[in-house]
Amino acid sequence: MFNYLLTSVGLLISIGLFLVGAVGALLFNKNNKLANWWGNVAAIFGSLVALIFSGSILVSKVPQTVTLLNGSQFFNTTLRVDLLSAFFIFIISLLGLLCSVYGLGYVKHYYNKYNLGVLGFFYNLFIVSMILVVSATNALSFLIVWELMSLTSYFLVIYEHREEENIKAGFLYFIMTHIGTAFIILSFLLLYRETGSLDFEIIKNNLANTSGLIQNIIFISALVGFGTKAGIIPFHIWLPKAHPAAPSHVSALMSGVMIKTGIYMLVRIAFDILPSTPLWWGVIVLIIGAVSSLLGVLYALSEHDFKRLLAYHSIENIGIILLGMGSALIFLSLGMKSLAALGLLAALYHTINHAVFKALLFLGAGAVISKTHTRNIEDYGGLIKYMPRTAFFFLIGSMAISALPPFNGFVSEWLTFQSMFNGVAALSSLTKLLFILAIGALAFTSGLAVMCFVKVFGATFLARPRSAHVKEASEVSLSMQFSMAVLSVVALALGLSAGWAASMFASIAVSLKNLNNFVPAISSTFKLVNANDLAIMSMPVAFGAIIVVTSIVGSLIYIVTRKQKVTHNITWDCGTNLTPRMEITATGFSRSIITIFNGILRPTQQTGVEYRDAHLRYFPKNSSIHFGLKDIYSIFFYKPIQELFLKVSEKIKKIQSGNINFYIMYIFLVLIGLLLIFVM
Repeated sequence: MFNYLLTSVGLLISIGLFLVGAVGALLFNKNNKLANWWGNVAAIFGSLVALIFSGSILVSKVPQTVTLLNGSQFFNTTLRVDLLSAFFIFIISLLGLLCSVYGLGYVKHYYNKYNLGVLGFFYNLFIVSMILVVSATNALSFLIVWELMSLTSYFLVIYEHREEENIKAGFLYFIMTHIGTAFIILSFLLLYRETGSLDFEIIKNNLANTSGLIQNIIFISALVGFGTKAGIIPFHIWLPKAHPAAPSHVSALMSGVMIKTGIYMLVRIAFDILPSTPLWWGVIVLIIGAVSSLLGVLYALSEHDFKRLLAYHSIENIGIILLGMGSALIFLSLGMKSLAALGLLAALYHTINHAVFKALLFLGAGAVISKTHTRNIEDYGGLIKYMPRTAFFFLIGSMAISALPPFNGFVSEWLTFQSMFNGVAALSSLTKLLFILAIGALAFTSGLAVMCFVKVFGATFLARPRSAHVKEASEVSLSMQFSMAVLSVVALALGLSAGWAASMFASIAVSLKNLNNFVPAISSTFKLVNANDLAIMSMPVAFGAIIVVTSIVGSLIYIVTRKQKVTHNITWDCGTNLTPRMEITATGFSRSIITIFNGILRPTQQTGVEYRDAHLRYFPKNSSIHFGLKDIYSIFFYKPIQELFLKVSEKIKKIQSGNINFYIMYIFLVLIGLLLIFVM
């Protein structure tokens, strides 16, 4: 049986398990417990099978093809899993497995409130649709499963439909994802026009004579379409609203892997399908990456909604991934394939790293929210006393996303730095300056990320409770703790096994058409590993050095202080009782950064003062300051576009004469126009 899981049959078994889970959960929707267990257990086994299947392909490096139904060239259900697809299926199934285990305990607070059968139905379809997206071989079948992924995630976003904000978030997500899909369809239509096929393999082998203009339009359309799903700035406006609205284990999947399907297709189109790579493609991607990473972390630092803060960090980390991709595209355009592989390697490494630590953080946030019933960080404080294990796991996730060694975030960010440092060393003129600016943006982003998670962890888990919600909290169930514990171990393992992991991701990079047939040279700080000049970081050595230094310092401190007596007394407080109001708040912690970046963030400030004597107004009882941020993207980008469309629509609606003959003529003219465009 195990041998079947390693072949193409394994993918079919996995898909079947997800479908059984979806249908079964819907059938048992009257029984909360049964619907919960059926939906999540089926997802657990479906994810486990997909994990084994994809892992076997990554190890053996032998692609698998599955034909579900033979059809015409316009539509077929053939699935092909090469190294790139297997890598993304591995990430999807790993997070699907752990989020489903987490869900067994997490969704209990929905009992008798919302329909658990509906949640299990859309949850299973959501995971299987992501697997189908990264294994589709035909543009039409891809669009169908892409739409399935978008619709199922939409219904998961609005699952808690009694909350008006969730409905609004779902509507915005629905609109933005379909705007992105329109650009994707445009790029696929142009590919069909140039090759006469919708099959990705045939398209890849027949684009050699395509004009540069058409390739540029295809690339830009794909960048906008898939970039919208990935959450790049300025197409990100749906992400900070939709991700917090979904149940927390769904938020982990959306942030950890769903937005990465956009990255998957950008890599597929730029490095495997389109034959040429102009320099400006890489420049555009590098600039978008730098802007998204820097602005993403700035918005996160100014945010106090727990899940929305984490959603902004997804924008930041997508930016870091694009920095690696942009570097790779620039090197590829200049014929430096070895350095291009290094940039793509860094992007792929950060893709899985972000999936792991962001899922861990969202699951940690979900644990806190399920016990405190609020997402406002200002209402937390002192939770480490009530939820110590959750605090420990969240601390690991915070260290990983802050790129602190020996955790995984450090390795991929370091490789991204190395890729851009090579750009500074190997290039000249404006491109060199661009790399210098991108390095500065990433360095600044890394520092602000550390600051942000000092704020989050300190305001959430340390000091005194700032509300009654905290005192009612307790540790979450074992299933929820298990998922967070495993993700913590994986975050550490991906850091310590940097050498093996980098080699694996390098093999994925060089399997793509535009990077074939050479050995990548990867920069090193610690040591060279093999005779192929593959230089990578030896994280076990770094970790061992940290342990040794820590042990020496700890021993010296113990020797110096061992004879000193420690006495405990009441904190001197000038006769005033210590209260949570004396703690630094999350708002106070980030206020200085918001002030410094006032021109970018455009904060709004509201000051409220309550006086003991309403008439004299001499003795204030309390005062408060509330910070908010203007939605500059809606104000300066989306609203003008909306107003333009409304004005144009007012003009166009005049053609609505009510005469059916005119309407038939309009349809006829549009069809003729489309035929002329795509047939000539």
